[in-house]
Amino acid sequence: MSTLSNLPTFVRVAARQVSASALFCLLLALCLPASAADIYVSPLGSDKGSGAPAQPVATLHAALRRARELRRLGDPSVENGVRIVVAGGTYRLTEPVMIRPEDSGTENSPTIIEAAAGEAPVLSGGLPVGAWQKAGAVAGLPAAAQGKVWVAEAPKAGGRGFTFRQLWVNEQKAVRAQHAEADSLPRILSWDAKQEECRIPAPAGRWGDVGAMEMLILQRWAVAVLRVKALQVKDGAARVTFHEPESRIQLEHPWPSPVVSERGNSAFALCNAVEFLDKPGEWFLDEKAGKLLYYPRAGEDMRTATAVAPLLETLVQVEGSADRPVEHVYISGIGFAHSTWLRPSLQGHVPLQAGMYLRDAYKLPQPGLPWDAQLENQAWVGRQPAAVAVSGARNIRFARCTFAQLAATGLDFTWGASHSRVERCTFSDVGGSAIVGGAFQEGGVETHVPYDPADKRALCHHLRLYGNRIANAASEDWGCVGISIGYAHDVAIERNELSDLPYSGICVGWGWTKRVSCMRNNRIAGNHVHHFAKRLFAAGGLYTLSAQPGTTICGNYVHDMVRSPYMQEPEYCYYIYLDGASSYIAVHDNFCPEATFGENNPGPGNTWRDNGPTAADSLRSAAGLPSASEQHQPY
Repeated sequence: MSTLSNLPTFVRVAARQVSASALFCLLLALCLPASAADIYVSPLGSDKGSGAPAQPVATLHAALRRARELRRLGDPSVENGVRIVVAGGTYRLTEPVMIRPEDSGTENSPTIIEAAAGEAPVLSGGLPVGAWQKAGAVAGLPAAAQGKVWVAEAPKAGGRGFTFRQLWVNEQKAVRAQHAEADSLPRILSWDAKQEECRIPAPAGRWGDVGAMEMLILQRWAVAVLRVKALQVKDGAARVTFHEPESRIQLEHPWPSPVVSERGNSAFALCNAVEFLDKPGEWFLDEKAGKLLYYPRAGEDMRTATAVAPLLETLVQVEGSADRPVEHVYISGIGFAHSTWLRPSLQGHVPLQAGMYLRDAYKLPQPGLPWDAQLENQAWVGRQPAAVAVSGARNIRFARCTFAQLAATGLDFTWGASHSRVERCTFSDVGGSAIVGGAFQEGGVETHVPYDPADKRALCHHLRLYGNRIANAASEDWGCVGISIGYAHDVAIERNELSDLPYSGICVGWGWTKRVSCMRNNRIAGNHVHHFAKRLFAAGGLYTLSAQPGTTICGNYVHDMVRSPYMQEPEYCYYIYLDGASSYIAVHDNFCPEATFGENNPGPGNTWRDNGPTAADSLRSAAGLPSASEQHQPY
């Protein structure tokens, strides 16, 4: 190699720090076989390389395979672990990275995937969009935008176009063309379940063909996304109907439903039509023509701009089984970006709560089920996909990773995940909840059925979420939250900071039941939660559901409850909210500027002590992110 520019970044950095004579020795050493337990990855590498520093592989997939082979063959070099060192740069994935039981390490020989020193590698599920040109006349485009919009060929995967619902330009999220801005949404006029329609103020334009238009409706603590079937304008109003299956679910499910009241009707927005593309920062995908239209923001030069459209729903899948879990895999300093979520485009999105979407739901003609005589509805839910999903695993660690520019959940411990940690990671511009864990009775099990499986290996437990920074989560689905834990036990959520959230901050519990289930001994301690409830209501900075013996909420600092302008019941927001049958929970020593706390149908065993503005002032400075040198100690 004749120049440093031909070497991987981590080699160039090392080379700059040595003398000329030492450099010769360094380069000579790099030409020799490296320790087989160290495998290097670089965007400049090749999967035919050895994985040595001077011959890095190009993909994490290839690096994991090499590590897997070392363990399979019992190579003595793995005695102290396998270390996969990832150089800075963007790694565009065409399929999720799979981490399997065969990739497991042990306590003394872990499998480590880490960023090279001082670098920030990113695993991206998106494809770049380039070759932008000024668009000519565009049919349907508002007059104010004609001559200002740019156009590019829609990206293709496998030679075919694909649907996407997000676009990032210069790392800033663009807005799907919509007829109103998020801070000034209009209100529906009426909601008629019998006629299966909604009436709204008529949007400008002619609407013989609504194309792929969608309607977003704010419904107390959730946002429905409904694909518009028809829009008929008459006398200044429009009658809107919707496609199946979301039309049936939206019209039949009782909670949450659109609000029509003296305090104001539900807010809404129409989106995904070229007729709405009239503001800088908006975009529209014409799937039939294979064209992507974008209205640049001030200062954006589309000739040099970087634009990314997401392709993959999941970027990394850590997946084992109850009998053969993935164990002792530690991931550090890796970035995860550009995931997609397609269900709203294919079947709509009618959520029950915290982004869990309804598969079916309806009001019972006569209330009562064997485990709850008062229950008046049934619901079956599904779960949003995650950029990083963990199941059938234990002793998994994420440290100093970044999760950004994602369409749905950031990181999800779906089932059978235990004794694992998420420490000092950063989550921003996450479309759904930043961190999710535990069961939510999704799939074929009715969601109110208490969960306590006979095989305890299916449970999520002993998770530690410590020192993480979460900002601008739920940027796509406003009904999601910062941290959402369902049926799980011994989960410690400590010293995190959460802010800029449309709904709630930290939510623990599921099921709306006073019956004791697997949930117990959860701990929400020392967190700093602020600027929440920006769009929806029935929210809590700290929020719980159902019976959770041994659970504590202590030492937290919660402030700046924004109180959304769209809420019809402004009193229905709290700094700490024990909702639906919350039971056996101790709430003490939490600082809030006001004693605004709530309980809804609480069960037995809840205790409250020293919360609100009279709590110790020292709690404010002690809560939130730890210093860089501070070690994780139980709060």
